[in-house]
This record gives sequence, C-alpha cells and structure tokens, in this order.
Amino acid sequence: MTFLAIDIGNTRLKWALYAAPHPGATLLHQGAIFVEAIDELADRDWRALQAPSSMLGCVVAGDAVRRRAEEQMELWDIAPRWVVPTAHEAGMKNGYDHPSRLGADRWVALAGARSRVLAAGPTRPALVVMVGTAVTVDALDAAGHFLGGLILPGFGLMLRALEMGTAGLKVPTGEIVDFPTNTSDALMSGGASAIAGAIERQVRRLRERTGAEPMLLMTGGAAVKLAPITDLPFETVETLIFEGLLLLQSRRLAL
Repeated sequence: MTFLAIDIGNTRLKWALYAAPHPGATLLHQGAIFVEAIDELADRDWRALQAPSSMLGCVVAGDAVRRRAEEQMELWDIAPRWVVPTAHEAGMKNGYDHPSRLGADRWVALAGARSRVLAAGPTRPALVVMVGTAVTVDALDAAGHFLGGLILPGFGLMLRALEMGTAGLKVPTGEIVDFPTNTSDALMSGGASAIAGAIERQVRRLRERTGAEPMLLMTGGAAVKLAPITDLPFETVETLIFEGLLLLQSRRLAL
C-alpha cells in the first residue's frame, strides 16, 4: 500500500514515497526537481521506484504543469488525484468565503498542522506559516476550524518591488541584522522584519481569539531566513505538505 505524495509549487515539484497512506508512515524515498525539468521524472527520479498503490498531490503551478506531471505518472497504473479545498475534510472546517478558492497548498498545510496537533494532544490552535514566493499565515483553532489567513509578498517579491519602484536601488542580497548599516542588509532585514511582524501579530490575535497558546509551524524554502529574528517558539517542518497529504489520504480511504 505504498503512497506517493506530490507538492507542485511555482518553482519546484517535491515528492515523497511512503510505505502506507497514513500519518506517521515510513518515508521510503523523496526528491525534488525544478518545474522546468518535470518531463525527466519518469526516466530519472522515478524510474527505479516501487510502483505506488495510490497518490495524492497539491498543485499551485497551473493546469499545464499538472498535466505534465500526470504524463510522467503513466509509467505506473495509478489514477492521479489532486486536492481541491472543500468546506469540510479530515475533521477540518474551511472558513474561507468561497472554500474552493483557497489555495490547495494552504489547505494541505493546514491538514499537516492538524495532524501534528492531534498527535501531540491535547488539541490546541495552530498558526501555519509558508514562506515561498508569497508568504501565507493561516490560523486553525483547536476544533480544526480554519479561521482565515494573510497573504503577503515573499523576500524576492519585496526586493524586486523596491528595485522597480526606486531609482538606482539594485544591490546584492544582504544579511538580516538588527541595525543595518548598508543598503543590502537594510533591504533584507526590512523584508524579514515585515514578515516576522505579521506572524507575531497573528499569533497574538489567535491567542486572544482562542484563549490558548498556538502551535507555530513554519514551512517553505525561505523559512530558514526567519529563524534568527522570530522571538516566538516555533518549529520548522519541511514535510508539512506531505504530512497533510498523508492525513487527507488516510481519511479518504476510510470513507
């Protein structure tokens, strides 16, 4: 009953093969490839893999990229299935005004957070931060109700916006420091502080809303940049999307 989890972002496709489709299952293999190279998966990364019994994925890169990934899965006899957010799933309630318009990656990351909350017990609220091209900060209460979340530009978008809107402001990437004394560090530190401030504000709001201390989880390629400046206790979970896919798949099979 091996299970293939796939996360297709704007930049990379990440995949993981698990021994079974349930939370806590043993990870057998994993990998990542740039979206431009998806057409090489069947002949390279997946060629020697044991054929998965099922798969579930989330994709934010668009239908054309999704179809390319499905073509690569034709070497196995499995039906491609992709997450579309709904009003209710896996013990979670989607509080978005239009549930299906919530990004699939956000919904799956919330499921990953829910899986961790249930495993840790007793249940508590969670704040899920994904740091990539954009940054999302999503709130989940102790009952599994998605309360809503923020979307703000990631590091790269912030820097490019400043370069485009400010004459002559093209400088190398700097470091994150408390009191920057050059423009490169000022740009990087300003962007990081803006993101950290949004996170800290939402933690405070979620704490006030629920009366409990939230579990703060961070994921995404640029999450490591926030670690030095975030004073709140948090955990960086690189596999949060995969953990969400495991929870969703296990609940689907149980229906």
